[in-house]
Amino acid sequence: MADSKATSGKVGKKLDLASLGGLMVGIGGILAGLVLDGGKFQDVIQFNAGLIVLGGTIGAVMLTTPLGVLLGAAGRIGTIFFHQVHTPDGVIDEIIQYATQARKQGIVSLEQQAGAVHDPFLRKALNLAVDGIDLSQIRSIMELEIGLMEQDGEAEAKVFEAAGGYAPTIGIIGAVLGLMQVMKNLANIDEVGRGIAAAFVATVYGVGIANLFFLPAGNKLRARVRDAARVREVMLEGVLAIVEGLNPKLIRTRLEAYERQRAGAGKKAGGKSESSAKAAVSEA
Repeated sequence: MADSKATSGKVGKKLDLASLGGLMVGIGGILAGLVLDGGKFQDVIQFNAGLIVLGGTIGAVMLTTPLGVLLGAAGRIGTIFFHQVHTPDGVIDEIIQYATQARKQGIVSLEQQAGAVHDPFLRKALNLAVDGIDLSQIRSIMELEIGLMEQDGEAEAKVFEAAGGYAPTIGIIGAVLGLMQVMKNLANIDEVGRGIAAAFVATVYGVGIANLFFLPAGNKLRARVRDAARVREVMLEGVLAIVEGLNPKLIRTRLEAYERQRAGAGKKAGGKSESSAKAAVSEA
């Protein structure tokens, strides 16, 4: 039997070129515009301004976010630029392998394979199936798991959105602090202009990091969670089909149709709701 590491398991991460490229294009465009306007990179490089914006933003987020959610969001930063190579097609192929074995040798024969599955969601679903748990109970338990994952993902995405909301305001605070220092040196008029320009760097940092990183990162995390939920739903439907004892070919047809619907292809058929599409697939 094929190694489950190649499908549902954690098979490594792949660089998200859209995330990395988007960040580089955004920053590059801003800096290019600065240079074309006659500015220099040194004009926007200020350690103090960065410290004010990042420190103030992180502090505000820590104050408003429970520690567990904050740590979870921090652990998700890597997923913004790297995504798990974990496709529904690979999951379907693995499910078909299990379905074929279960049809030939009985579902109990999957006990050893279930314990070796790397994906915890699929492993739990298969173990419940092997233990003879009722179909409705398996669905209820595993749908609860999906719901909890989506709730956690939404909470972590909101951490980045909160940071995106605080950063511009903290940037304004930094600008005001800089202007306060400028006002102390009004006697030296040559330094006033440079001081005012430098004071507004904090505002640039605050608005820039909010719109180039924090807010897009929150949306990217939501997309990651939606993709993970879609894969898990395919896993659940596959395990339930194995418990029903369906023919592997019919299981593949059902899962591929379900995957197309969940990916958005159902909109072409008139915008069916998820529940009606799921019922239609079940009748296949």
